[in-house]
Amino acid sequence: MIALELDLRQGHSHRVGVCLRFTPQQHRLVLALPRWTPGSYLLREYVGHLEGLVVSQHGQPLLPRRTTPFAWQLDLNDLAPVEIRYGIQAAELTVRTAHLTDEHGFLPLAAVVLAVEGERWTPHQLKLVLPGHWQGFVPLPQQADGSWLATDLDQLLDSPVEAGPHPIHAFSVAGVPHQWVTWGGDLPGQDSQWLADVEAVCLACCRVLAEPQPAASHYLFVLHLTEQGYGGLEHDASTVLQFGRRTLRRPEGRRKLLQLVAHEYLHQWNVRRLRPAELVPIDYGNAVVVPTLWFAEGVTSYLDQLLPHAAGCCSAEQVIADLGDDLSRYRLSQGRQVQSLLSSSEEAWVKLYRPHPHAATQQISYYLKGAVLALVLDLHLRRHGSWIGAVLQSLWRSHGRCRRGYTQADLLAVFAALAPDLETLLPHWLSSTEDPPLETLLADVGLQLTPTTAKGPHLGCQFEVRAGGGLWISRCERNGPAQRCGLQVGDECIALDGERIRTLEELQLLLGGTLPGQRLASGQSLPQHDVLISRDGRLRQFTVQPGEPVVERWSLDTCPQTTAPAMARRQAWLALEPPCV
Repeated sequence: MIALELDLRQGHSHRVGVCLRFTPQQHRLVLALPRWTPGSYLLREYVGHLEGLVVSQHGQPLLPRRTTPFAWQLDLNDLAPVEIRYGIQAAELTVRTAHLTDEHGFLPLAAVVLAVEGERWTPHQLKLVLPGHWQGFVPLPQQADGSWLATDLDQLLDSPVEAGPHPIHAFSVAGVPHQWVTWGGDLPGQDSQWLADVEAVCLACCRVLAEPQPAASHYLFVLHLTEQGYGGLEHDASTVLQFGRRTLRRPEGRRKLLQLVAHEYLHQWNVRRLRPAELVPIDYGNAVVVPTLWFAEGVTSYLDQLLPHAAGCCSAEQVIADLGDDLSRYRLSQGRQVQSLLSSSEEAWVKLYRPHPHAATQQISYYLKGAVLALVLDLHLRRHGSWIGAVLQSLWRSHGRCRRGYTQADLLAVFAALAPDLETLLPHWLSSTEDPPLETLLADVGLQLTPTTAKGPHLGCQFEVRAGGGLWISRCERNGPAQRCGLQVGDECIALDGERIRTLEELQLLLGGTLPGQRLASGQSLPQHDVLISRDGRLRQFTVQPGEPVVERWSLDTCPQTTAPAMARRQAWLALEPPCV
């Protein structure tokens, strides 16, 4: 048994006190802090927040030797009990980093707990030392003395800690106990329908897997209501969500939060138990290429749009609009023409979680394109009398229940068994930068993509207005008019054709004689323009030739004269019901 004690009483300094006590099983002791949190594919090097490591035995300090930036080693003279103490700086509020203030504490334990080599499968006991009026919320079995017990290190690291004087609400899903905890507000207290809708979404997830109950024997929702945040991270028996209070006040805010709930809850099956083979077991110290992230995250992202509707929490029109927004983002992404979905999955560690100004032109998110492909696969399977739920159910029976990792070949085999032509189509869609056949499949359910053209000349760049005024280029389209003439990200636009510009409205007015809401007159010429910019403290001038207006948005609309069979197919598809054969 390894005893772990976390002291959260120093919120004013954001410092978590950590103490581990155990009896070693071998004379050589190796300690290592995980470098990443499962579900978020980036080496975050949590060790950068660790300070004051002290190892002692017989009440005397020992001198560990650093062997890597995140690991230590020391040789013991005997196997008497060892105590390890250190601090963790907890000042970053995300769902994957530690955050401690005088209001609450949140600890994803992969960012906090040193792993002892050889003790991965040893039970770990967790004790929290809290301010007097706080309560701890941990998705582990609680013992009579108030501590929590994990069967091994993996279960411990998969159990995020939330603490504070938070309201807690209990409810059940198919007889399984659930809890909802909020920091930054009390959503169930303010919205009397909230927990009923969450329960309905959870039950809809169960139906997709054809399971009578959730996979977990108990489940904890933790919501951080922040000013503008967004995100979530899945765990076996819990999820931590971050959502903006301002976003929640918008008409679509509640629906978006339910979609986030659906996404992370569905991960209880797809990702946590039904897991890529490369993540069985998890290597906490290294990045591992996972070619199937398109399925793990893409299919989940697709279904999270439909699940609130399947649960009866939103209308079909709202779902179609949300799907249209995603399809528009996909169609307008240049990166989809550069990076394949397979490459996006394989390069997750070095690209998706490392955004930069040129990312949109060189990469595509496996969440976004994965969701688009999942839509294509679902509609394609429905032509063959099946659906995406049948894929998940088959994989759950063969791999998820027994926690056997799946490979890309396993996925292809299941899809091909339901639609034989996918044996060749799916590998092509994964490895190619071509768009999958959206239009023909959407027509099956009486929908079409409708373009909206911009109302002014096309420069091929985006701008931001910074504090103090001024117009700066924040993104340049690959081979667009701005890039071709020599403009680049970071340039400050000073003047156009000799006239000072400070706002986007001034630029649009001088560029094409138009303002938002106006269109170019038919046949209006697109003259060249001289742009004066500041780059690296020097003034430079470029001549740009704007292009014709381009598509600025796609919407998903119903086809005129949609047939009754197409409407029936649409209704079943949006409700996540198998097709009628």
